[in-house]
Amino acid sequence: MNRDPVLIAAAFLFSGVVLSLGYAAFGFWTMLIFTSGFLGGFVLWLIFPANPSFTAIKTPYFLALALFVLHRIEEYVMDFFDRLAAITGTGTPDTGSWQVILLVLLSVGAWLVVPPLVSRGYRFGTYLAWTFFAAMGITELAHFAVFPWFTVQPFAYLPGMASVVLLAPAAWWGMWRLSRGT
Repeated sequence: MNRDPVLIAAAFLFSGVVLSLGYAAFGFWTMLIFTSGFLGGFVLWLIFPANPSFTAIKTPYFLALALFVLHRIEEYVMDFFDRLAAITGTGTPDTGSWQVILLVLLSVGAWLVVPPLVSRGYRFGTYLAWTFFAAMGITELAHFAVFPWFTVQPFAYLPGMASVVLLAPAAWWGMWRLSRGT
């Protein structure tokens, strides 16, 4: 296990800050879904203490990152946040709000620094890699497992569904590589 209590506290605090910003930006229900990525990634990082080289996760990382960009484009073009607002009963957040800006800077910004941190052997980088792969491979499954139950036409297309079919398996591959540490 990761035994450095300061590192564990920092990772837990980071997850808490991201979830708090998710709550401030999107409300309780959406923040609860984010929990599977950030808190789930934290728990997986504790369970699987391997500290792999970046080479071990390089291909699934960049594949998942590219698919995440396509996923976000699909969500944007197909008005995912309007649909999410209708499902959760909360307003669509202003993309220029401080909550959304900080959420994007902390979550996506942290995921973008995975390559240099993991390459240098920093355990915090491995934690961030776990949050990235858990968010892409677990959280994004909400497009199929959660959201359809709250729509007028259950299991009709919901923005983001098409790209998750490729994104989630790429992230599972990354989690598998992280868990093996090779």
